[in-house]
Amino acid sequence: MAGEEDIAELARRLEDLEALLERLLARCRRLEEENEALRQQQRTLMAERASLIERNERARSRVEAMIAHLRSMEEGP
Repeated sequence: MAGEEDIAELARRLEDLEALLERLLARCRRLEEENEALRQQQRTLMAERASLIERNERARSRVEAMIAHLRSMEEGP
């Protein structure tokens, strides 16, 4: 009888470990998906940042050109 109980206990433990492993694998898959989504979001934000920096630089150049033009008009001919 003790042998059968030991086998039953081992079988139960094995099932518990299998369930735990399945949960861990599912969590790992979710984390991998989340990680990839975050990487994509980071790439998008970095591209947007680069675009905004470029637009800011173009605007700065236009404003500086306008200021220079206005100063030259003040000085007159």
